[in-house]
Amino acid sequence: MNPLLPQCESLSDRVESILELVSQEPTLRVQDVSAVQASLKKAISPKFEIVFAGAFSAGKSMLINALLERELLYSAEGHATGTECYIEYAEPPDERVVLTFLSEAEIREQAAALCQRLGLAAVNNINQAEVVTLLRQGCEAIIQQEGGESRSERAKQAKALILLLEGYISNRDRIHTLNNATYSMEQFNFSNLKEAAGYARRGSNSAVLKRLEYYCYHPLLKDGNVLVDMPGIDAPVKKDAQLTYRKIEDEETSAVVCVLKPASAGDMTTEETELMEKMRENPGIRDRVFYVFNRIDETWYNTQLRQRLDELIHTQFRDTSRIYKTSGLLGFYGSQIKGTSGGDRFGLNSIFAESIKSLNGVEETPQFVSEFNRYCTSGKLPHSKFRISVNSYETPNENYVRILAEQGTTLVQQLIDDSGIEQFRSAITRYLLEEKRPQLFANLADDLQPICINLSKFYQSLQRNLDSQPREIEAMKSRELEQLNQQLQQVGEALQKHIEAEVNEVVTNKCEGFEADMQKLQSRMIRRLDELLDTFSVRAAYEQATLSHRRNATAPLLAVLVEALYYIANQLEDILIESCREVSTSLFKRLLERIRKADYYREIYRLLGNDGGIEQRLVEVEKAVTLALESAARSECDRYVRESPRFYDEGTFSIYQFRQTLLQTSEGYDAESIVDAEPSIRQLLKLDFEPKISATVRRNMRQIINQTVKTQLLPSAESQADEILNQYSKARAFLEKTLEKEAEEKIRSNERLLSEVEQKIEVYNQAVTNINSCLKAMQLDRHILPIVGDVDTLPTDSDPNPSIADTMPL
Repeated sequence: MNPLLPQCESLSDRVESILELVSQEPTLRVQDVSAVQASLKKAISPKFEIVFAGAFSAGKSMLINALLERELLYSAEGHATGTECYIEYAEPPDERVVLTFLSEAEIREQAAALCQRLGLAAVNNINQAEVVTLLRQGCEAIIQQEGGESRSERAKQAKALILLLEGYISNRDRIHTLNNATYSMEQFNFSNLKEAAGYARRGSNSAVLKRLEYYCYHPLLKDGNVLVDMPGIDAPVKKDAQLTYRKIEDEETSAVVCVLKPASAGDMTTEETELMEKMRENPGIRDRVFYVFNRIDETWYNTQLRQRLDELIHTQFRDTSRIYKTSGLLGFYGSQIKGTSGGDRFGLNSIFAESIKSLNGVEETPQFVSEFNRYCTSGKLPHSKFRISVNSYETPNENYVRILAEQGTTLVQQLIDDSGIEQFRSAITRYLLEEKRPQLFANLADDLQPICINLSKFYQSLQRNLDSQPREIEAMKSRELEQLNQQLQQVGEALQKHIEAEVNEVVTNKCEGFEADMQKLQSRMIRRLDELLDTFSVRAAYEQATLSHRRNATAPLLAVLVEALYYIANQLEDILIESCREVSTSLFKRLLERIRKADYYREIYRLLGNDGGIEQRLVEVEKAVTLALESAARSECDRYVRESPRFYDEGTFSIYQFRQTLLQTSEGYDAESIVDAEPSIRQLLKLDFEPKISATVRRNMRQIINQTVKTQLLPSAESQADEILNQYSKARAFLEKTLEKEAEEKIRSNERLLSEVEQKIEVYNQAVTNINSCLKAMQLDRHILPIVGDVDTLPTDSDPNPSIADTMPL
């Protein structure tokens, strides 16, 4: 990797020092610094990962081979494994490959997924030779039905399953059951990268490899550039596809080459659309995306495909500066056959030697040769320059050799130019080696810009305000006395607003403490009614009734009910009064605690030497509220003596219960006939009192308490605010006694604050100066950050943040 410029070596420390300064200022702490942290990490990272992502068979591996002009990665239609490939820079003597295999469990999973797609019987045990044989026969039958392994998606998947099974059998000794085994190329006795890459590129081996790490020499890989080839986003094994999506979302991913298939398929797939959405969601990628429409040669032979591709690009891609049209196959092999000659039949005996072998003695036709012959007759070549014939009486390979022998390197160069690979390689090389670093640093500067503007404005405003403060004791005292009236008004208003807010919380059921007190009142009333009903004595009520009427030896049921109504109502009144007192006491205790913790309360003590009568006023209001609530409780419970309005309505259970009780008590005229009906009488009383209690605790008292608190506290707060303002003479006399000492303290405090601010400004300016020198060294003058005190870089609009000096007490 190329080291950072000397001016940029301390970049990380300088940016972190700015973020630390931001965290020290409460008014600026709300700023989101995550974007700066992410862009800093990208700018100083030793690696820059460029992920090649796209659909299965989009040509990602071939495109990477074409970029590096080396056949490193296995590339064949129908290859659908989950292999990850990382290609990093190494000097020529250090070139190497690290190979990591799939586990047996993962291979079984892939085989099962392919069998399901192909409609073959599920895989039971890939270690049984007869199972493998049957699967292979099934795949070969599918390939034959489809007319060849590259004729359809189904044939390609059948070939992929064959390769997977072959790879497992030939590498069984290296594959672990559950774990992924990793080997260096030396463990395979490979002496160089070419041998190791040749092994990994073989289809059967590639099918069972989980991860490949290439360390090879190429200028494109310098400066920490890492090319990453991921499984297809529509791979048959779902977790392989998810692997690619996770890599796209990974913060380590810096750029994406999105390899798309519309040039051959006509439209964007659902998976390709999802891929583009996930790229936009990763802040680490930003706009570092290259769109490559591969297999562009398909549009040379199909006008409708070409029109659909042009329309797609026009409607769905606003920025076309990073859109490329390529044919990885033609571009890569075109670059490879440039160094061949008729002596090895232009690569058939060397580059394509493996792919032309055939068991029946007839040479196979490499895919490149077929596409080359097609290119020669496509009309793509200018007739004035090339006159080429493809003869039907010759085999494809014979046509290929003859045409190249006739046309020479001119045709090969034309093929490479038309493939678009050179343009793509030039663009991505220029970006990675020339534009990448400046862009990363420009992104960092752009993310830092609003933070630095706010911080520099904040320091400048704070410095200006502190510097303008009086530095003489008499001047300080005079200024403080001038502000006294305003300060008294401010603390009075703050008190009034605070009490209004507290009252509003009570009224709108947002005060947790008050709600708990009301729940307690409710529970005590309901529990007390249950206790009174359980312990009520009919005999005692009967005795009370007969004592009131000495001439009579008996008492009616109604008399007993009357005594009960008076007794229970009075008992409930006692508990409601007690509960209201507790609610009032608790409310004012909480209010006083919150007032004492408020800033304005401390300010009142500073100005007056006391609380200005706040606590005494609260005690008086509490007494008034308590008396009002006691009176309301008495009135509420006094109404309990009357039966409920509908207690005797026809058709109600209460009138039925009354009549049944009356029948029971009418069987005799002594006390026992009524005492025996005690359960029925208690039930009657319960039917009467429960609705009354419910109305009290759930509706009546809540409204009464809310209204009482509001009508007592709000006028008192307003009056208290006026009273504080009217104590100006006392405040002035008090302050004159203490101002000299406090003025000295404030002058020292201002000097200390000013010194601290100047130190922070120095730290900030040092950090920004260092960052700016780095930006200038990279010719990013347009992204220069503001310096405090530099009128050319510091914005001049007014500072929205309040001055600390203006709000700080003396």
